[in-house]
Amino acid sequence: MGIIESVVDRTEYRDTFERVDTRISAWMRRWSVPIVRTAIGVVFIWFGALKVIGISPAGELVARTVYFFPPEVFVPVLGVWEVLIGLFFLSRPLIRLAILLLFIQLPGTFLPIVLLPDVVFTTFPYGLTVEGQYIVKNLVIIGAALVIGGSLSEDESPASDS
Repeated sequence: MGIIESVVDRTEYRDTFERVDTRISAWMRRWSVPIVRTAIGVVFIWFGALKVIGISPAGELVARTVYFFPPEVFVPVLGVWEVLIGLFFLSRPLIRLAILLLFIQLPGTFLPIVLLPDVVFTTFPYGLTVEGQYIVKNLVIIGAALVIGGSLSEDESPASDS
């Protein structure tokens, strides 16, 4: 194969790659926020429902952190709050309310870092227990909520209601 054929082949591959990449990027732009919104909704409904029915693995951590409220009342109430957050993320007109409720709830999820460091860390400040990892993953939820919230004004047309 000569130099010219090699250059032509590379150009064809590059053009094909760019067409495929453009299509994938367009698909991701269209579906990323709805998928993240749905995923957050499902996670909050699921985790909240586990608290409501009394089988959440985080229930004991919540009870130990918010020790000044009776856990048999606080944990299910928190669960209902989380279910509402999840449902509101799934309903386009209620996303702003979901984000508000989320940002009221989330600071409390970080309280064990301060109140129960022995439960959160194997080695302070970097070695996390499973509970610590469960707490730190909320940083991803915060980032996702910011992306969803940031996308709302650009999606305000009635055709985008879903």
